[in-house]
Order: sequence, then C-alpha cells, then structure tokens
Amino acid sequence: MLMIWDVFQGSFNSEEAENVVKEGIESVLGGDDYSQTHVNKWTAAIVERCLTQLVKINKPYKYIVTCSVMQKTGAGLHTANSCYWDTSMDGSCTVRWENRTMYCVVSVFAVCIA
Repeated sequence: MLMIWDVFQGSFNSEEAENVVKEGIESVLGGDDYSQTHVNKWTAAIVERCLTQLVKINKPYKYIVTCSVMQKTGAGLHTANSCYWDTSMDGSCTVRWENRTMYCVVSVFAVCIA
C-alpha cells in the first residue's frame, strides 16, 4: 500500500507556489487597467486559478489563498500575517504584483494534512 509520505517530498515549496501565483495574476490581470467594476471578478478569478493550480501539484496540503487588488492612487497599503503551525512542513508566501494603474497582493497559506 502506497502511503502519503511515500509520495510526499519535503516541506512546502514557496518558490513553486510563487510561480503559480504570478502566473495566475498575469493570466487574469495581464495588461488591464484598474477598473472598480471588475475588481470582484478579478479577485475571485485569481483565487480560483491559484487554488486550482496548487491542488494540481498534488501535495498533501490544505490551501488558503487571499487576494487584494488596489488602485494606484498614492495611498499606502500595509499588510501582515502570522501563523502558528509546524514550520518544518507548513508554509506561506506572498506575491506583490503591480502595473501602472494597480497593485495586487496574493497570499498563500499551506497547511500539511499528512
């Protein structure tokens, strides 16, 4: 019988997750300019795309993905997160993306279920 630990290789790979997120953001926002009427659609699409691609990696994690899109107006934006978990297996990453009209910040939290 194949156990989950037999196919699991190492801890959370933040670089792999960052690549998934960057691709997700680019595919949804690409060359678009900020539009308040599209923000809800964009954030939902980015989160769904990231989750779908992370699950396809087929590692034993539960994922939590958050996404914020903000128009560039010169206003400040500060974010922070903190987690109490097994740092040897669980992990997180945050990707900040921008173009000339908006910022997008996506965070991924991965909690090992094995």
